[in-house]
Amino acid sequence: MNPLVIALCALVAAAIAAPIDNTSPIPIVRQALDGPNPDGSYNYNYETGNGIQAQEEGHLNNAGTDNEALEAHGSFSYTDAEGQTYQITYIANENGFQPEGAHLPTAPPVPPQIQKALQYIAEHPEENEEEAKDH
Repeated sequence: MNPLVIALCALVAAAIAAPIDNTSPIPIVRQALDGPNPDGSYNYNYETGNGIQAQEEGHLNNAGTDNEALEAHGSFSYTDAEGQTYQITYIANENGFQPEGAHLPTAPPVPPQIQKALQYIAEHPEENEEEAKDH
């Protein structure tokens, strides 16, 4: 995944959630960028005058192979109009964008009956193989 695309996604997410004030520009109070480097790695961070903060670092996994993929780790935070601060951390790699944050919804727990069934299947692979051969 292109570092610029990831950075733009983070900026858009923060901008959507942040209060909009069209009367004056918001200054960048801190900004740093290192890269992209020859090995594909990079890192950046910034902070805006309205409290948005973001940072990310990335590198290539499996460089030079058919499985080469960019992996990025980062976070951003912003404050909404009511003064609530939101913090998001994420990993973006060949498995997609994987955000985490206290305010983000989470999947419900797996019911105990399903956990038990999955455990049984994992412990008895020979039964699965025999059933597959019969069909």
